[in-house]
Amino acid sequence: MKKAISLLLAAVMAMSLTTVSLATDTTTTVDKGDIVVLYTNDVHCGVDDNIGYAGLAAYKAEMKKATDYVTLADVGDAVQGAALGTLSKGEYIVDIMNQMGYDVAVPGNHEFDFGMDQFMNLSKEMNCGYICCNFMDLRTNKPVFDAYKIITYGDTKVAYVGIDTPESITKSTPTYFQDNSGKYIYGFCNGNNGAELYSAVQSAVDAAKTAGANYVIAVGHCGTDEQSSPWRSTDIIANVSGLTAFLDGHSHSTIPSQKVSDKDGKTVLLTSTGTKLAAIGKLVLKSSGAVTTELVTNYAAKDPSMDTFVKGIQSKNEALLNKVVAKTSVDLTTMESDGKTRAIRNQETNLGDLVADAYRDASGADIAIVNGGGIRADIKAGNITYGQIIAVHPFGNELRMVEATGQQILDALEMAARNAPDENGGFLQVSGLTYTIDISVPSTVKIDENKMFVSVTGARRVKDVKVGGADIVATKTYKLASHNYMLESAGDGLNMFQEDKTLTVPSMLDNEILINYITGTLKGTVPSEYAKAQGRITITGTAMPYTDVASNAYYYDAVLFSEENSLIPGTSATTFSPNVTMTRGDVVLALWNLAGKPSAKATPAFTDVDFTTDLGKAVAWANENGIVNGKTESTFVSSDSVSRQQFSAFMFRYAEALGYNVSSGGSLGAFTDASQVSSYATKALVWANANGLVNGYSDNTLRPFGTATRGQSAAIIYRFASTLTASKAA
Repeated sequence: MKKAISLLLAAVMAMSLTTVSLATDTTTTVDKGDIVVLYTNDVHCGVDDNIGYAGLAAYKAEMKKATDYVTLADVGDAVQGAALGTLSKGEYIVDIMNQMGYDVAVPGNHEFDFGMDQFMNLSKEMNCGYICCNFMDLRTNKPVFDAYKIITYGDTKVAYVGIDTPESITKSTPTYFQDNSGKYIYGFCNGNNGAELYSAVQSAVDAAKTAGANYVIAVGHCGTDEQSSPWRSTDIIANVSGLTAFLDGHSHSTIPSQKVSDKDGKTVLLTSTGTKLAAIGKLVLKSSGAVTTELVTNYAAKDPSMDTFVKGIQSKNEALLNKVVAKTSVDLTTMESDGKTRAIRNQETNLGDLVADAYRDASGADIAIVNGGGIRADIKAGNITYGQIIAVHPFGNELRMVEATGQQILDALEMAARNAPDENGGFLQVSGLTYTIDISVPSTVKIDENKMFVSVTGARRVKDVKVGGADIVATKTYKLASHNYMLESAGDGLNMFQEDKTLTVPSMLDNEILINYITGTLKGTVPSEYAKAQGRITITGTAMPYTDVASNAYYYDAVLFSEENSLIPGTSATTFSPNVTMTRGDVVLALWNLAGKPSAKATPAFTDVDFTTDLGKAVAWANENGIVNGKTESTFVSSDSVSRQQFSAFMFRYAEALGYNVSSGGSLGAFTDASQVSSYATKALVWANANGLVNGYSDNTLRPFGTATRGQSAAIIYRFASTLTASKAA
């Protein structure tokens, strides 16, 4: 999708012909008659964070001085994420957005967090209303809102097509979309592996064109994270035609302008502003037909009127939010040390431990689990205010405890770890339990079209699960604490606990649970024992970075081993090219790396090798030890391909040079083409075959002159390292 394509996009509109040229400069000059679309996404109640709404209002006013045509759009997740949203159930945020004068808005998954009734109330309070082509009332099979909105600018009509991720079901609260019997009455066109969503978007685009739209802009809360597939913005663009641009949200991605090819191979500009008003998105439709997108950052001006309005809203809760309720002696974190990467969604953090401990303490459970996505803010060492607690827990979830089997808990951990090391809001922080995630094991979790747990179909990546230091027992029943979102509402797709017996616990909200734990059990101050994560979650292995290495390939584990030990580098960041032929340079580098990068005593006289590089050092070492010699006295020719028998000979000489026992009583007599093996390689192939390093093909051939592929070579090295270490001579 990222490949370079023509900068000119010719689109035949239903009602008119408009030639659209796409540019990506970030200093677009706005002229009279240009159409400017300012956009925000994932503000999450950050009303005065970064640029803030007062800054947005100032920039909007600035654009209005340049052109008569300025539109303001929001791409979802505005009303939730901090105390201001939580305490008002989103209403204060809608008040601010109305004051800002939004013209277009789509709901994000978190717009539903206060329940369906409240969401519908908010949609009525929002002056511009919501648009969304794929939020469906399944009882009527019709969209709840208009699929698109057309705004006319002089002689030009621009359609805005609203889209919300089908992940809203699991990334808000699943039961909000169901009736009392558990039947889904709302949906997001989430069937048929993305095709239903693509069809809904295409229908909206086509309808907008029929209605006279000259441009069609997708306003989609969809994101670009791998876990959101097949509903990502990039997936939608690739399967739909007719879009000019895609204003994106959900994954908090910062994308000034990215060219993505649509279904017809034409270019669509994809853009997203990040989160919490760190940037203002700016799309310009030039009167000349050119289209640009860019992000406005470090904008310092503030609109005084908007600033006063926001401060007035904030003051309504200021006294309560500033009340000191506890202290902490250490920084409590959700983030990596860079302060930008969310760690709590793919690994243990000290705040995750504290929150999980609070749930177990409040309930008296054996085990507590809390989804990382439900822990939303850090707390610095010092006083802790009520507002900070609300920022950590903005959802108002309620304490729950059930009787769950060990098997259900194992399934929940497997489900929650399926995306690791990538982020997953359902990643489980735990108390009373420890576990290991082996990310080298591909996830075999099966989910349904709503991304709800179905089963584990193969090997498990979650291992060594212990409760109170003892191995978990699949058939044993445990008291499991969490909140209603996880245990009752199948949050993050964890639907395995919904039918479990509910046990009596105090009626407490998540913020009360955390405050009471710190002020009561911890006597008012989070102690230094929480300075770092407690070691409850261990991450092992290396995740497969290569998209062209299938999980069922015979060389899968070998490529992982190669990656962990830096033996054979990929051909790109995402490809290993397992079927590409191994070269002489590849071989010496792999064996040199396997040997620990030893130094050579002398430098050979090869004129085609730079001996200051790793390749040069590997060549010098391999030549000195008789493992791989030059093609001539003066050349090494590192780019030459390697045959299967050559690779076997190199491996044999490597083992011999490093003191391994290379004696073998094997034979090649079972192979019909054994006579084709060259004399120099016979002993090596006998040894390699006898030790399981090189196997024949199903037709009983060795194919000694066949090329040694990168996948085969990785497998041979892996087998050698795994099975022959013990045979090394004393």
